[in-house]
Amino acid sequence: MPELPEVETVMRGLAPSMEGAVIAKAQINRPDLRWPFPDRMSERLTGQRVERLRRRSKYILADLASGETLLIHLGMSGRMLVSGDPLGQFVHDHPQAEKHDHVVLDMDNGARITFNDPRRFGAMDLLDTATAEDSKLLAVLGPEPLGNQFSENYLTAAFKGKNTPVKSALLDQGIIAGLGNIYVCETLHRAGISPKRKAGQIAGRKVATLVPIIREVLSDAIEAGGSSLKDFRSAGGELGYFQHRFDVYDREGAPCKRDGCDGVVARIVQSGRSSFYCPRCQR
Repeated sequence: MPELPEVETVMRGLAPSMEGAVIAKAQINRPDLRWPFPDRMSERLTGQRVERLRRRSKYILADLASGETLLIHLGMSGRMLVSGDPLGQFVHDHPQAEKHDHVVLDMDNGARITFNDPRRFGAMDLLDTATAEDSKLLAVLGPEPLGNQFSENYLTAAFKGKNTPVKSALLDQGIIAGLGNIYVCETLHRAGISPKRKAGQIAGRKVATLVPIIREVLSDAIEAGGSSLKDFRSAGGELGYFQHRFDVYDREGAPCKRDGCDGVVARIVQSGRSSFYCPRCQR
């Protein structure tokens, strides 16, 4: 499942071809993905100018001139691919249509945006822009980890009294929006905190150190174009490269990369997900 850095990478890749451009034609090739598409989706998109692209957690949001916002979730295998970009950043020729090209947006600048999703766990919806943040999908989300509302004081208060493992607390989208398994594992390793520690039992000063580390990990991953493990590609079709910088994720049995540590990366299962960590230096 793409996490915040992957979604941010895709959004940034779409922006040059979508922001300020008009959707000349919206082709919808099936009635649903994870849930049904909104009524008259093709008609509501066609002719609309994309005023702005933004990201909220793992969602891409395209604000339209109509006062509606197109919400996009990539799911497990969804890809947003750009072709025919007049800026010359991507492949110029539109590729031949594929079986799983479920939504195709032809922009008035010559670009084509194709949403391809073999597993169909992705989603699209249309929200009222003015009240989008109050929708059932977005209203439950915590602050953005790269935003001003996410602070040492906030996280310390959020962890106070929590009896769940810190790994689970960091994955809770109601506490922090957009973090997923990969980047939580990497964050906890850099912080020297075991994923098994109870969130409410970690000293406040130690919790506070997580905030800059989370931002550092996410910024490093965005700079590398995200992590490509199975299906992820950027809007230009490129792989991300952050997986080559993993300290612990998917490195079970490998030596710990922390200077001076002779530990070996271990894997445990927490709430059905793999946690990778070094038992020697993460306490």
